[in-house]
Amino acid sequence: MKINREVKAAILVLSGVALFVYGYSFLKGNAIFKNTKTLYGVYQEVEGLISGAKVTINGLSVGKISKIDFLPNTTKILITMEVREELDFSNESSAMLYETGLIGGKAIAIVPVFNSKTVIKDGDTLKTTVKPGLTELINRQIEPLQMKIESMLTSADSLFAGVSNVLDNDTQSNLKKTLENLSITTNNLNKASLSAVEILNTNQKNLNHTFRNLKNTSENLKSITDSISNAQLSHTIRSFTQTFESLNKIVSTIESGEGTVGKLINDEILYQNLAAASKELKSLLSDLKNHPKRYVHFSLFGKKEQPYNKEEN
Repeated sequence: MKINREVKAAILVLSGVALFVYGYSFLKGNAIFKNTKTLYGVYQEVEGLISGAKVTINGLSVGKISKIDFLPNTTKILITMEVREELDFSNESSAMLYETGLIGGKAIAIVPVFNSKTVIKDGDTLKTTVKPGLTELINRQIEPLQMKIESMLTSADSLFAGVSNVLDNDTQSNLKKTLENLSITTNNLNKASLSAVEILNTNQKNLNHTFRNLKNTSENLKSITDSISNAQLSHTIRSFTQTFESLNKIVSTIESGEGTVGKLINDEILYQNLAAASKELKSLLSDLKNHPKRYVHFSLFGKKEQPYNKEEN
């Protein structure tokens, strides 16, 4: 049977259309002959994720994102994923949104949980998580630093405002005069230091001679002190110690009533006798002074002795 030209052309056109549809579906991640499972995930925000992005498990691509749209009557984002039909992880697994690189966009990584009782089925919805990307981590680190910088700038502005309020025209003039006086003082100090250096250079020999004399004097003082320390100081100390011990013995003997001095000091009867004798002597001297004729008799022709009559005081 001979096929005419029109039939051949029709077959060629249909083949081209089928090839085009298959290629377009392949590029969009849609399978013509469905041998995949459809899974869903709901996210609050999926910026950077596009249809056709890969779905991976431990870095191995197991499917693609087939559709991204709003969840009906909400602002949440519903992700439709087409994964290989033979996968048998649990529907308790989670779908984690992550960055594939700085400029690589985003993708979905399934964190599988294996449980034979809850194997995923077509149409299941997985739990969702979001892994912070490098940009987000940098933003998290930069945000506290930015706040500190803003606080420092605010404090600096306040400081400069306060300084501006303090440094009025009079204060600026006083500050300028103070700086001028400080400059003059510094110049005077420089001149004084130069003069001191000149004086030291001029009197270098005299200063050296003075220092040598001080050295000799200190050596002489050292020799004198050595001589004093080497003198018979120990012999003197021993003699003083022996003298002090002898004196201590004498005092102890007196206190114990031994010897003449000890008996004289400690004998109460002797003290009383001495007191009585002193009193009698005092009376005798008083009577001698008041009545000398009783004790001294002087007469050329003689005189009868008068008897002694005791007078009452």
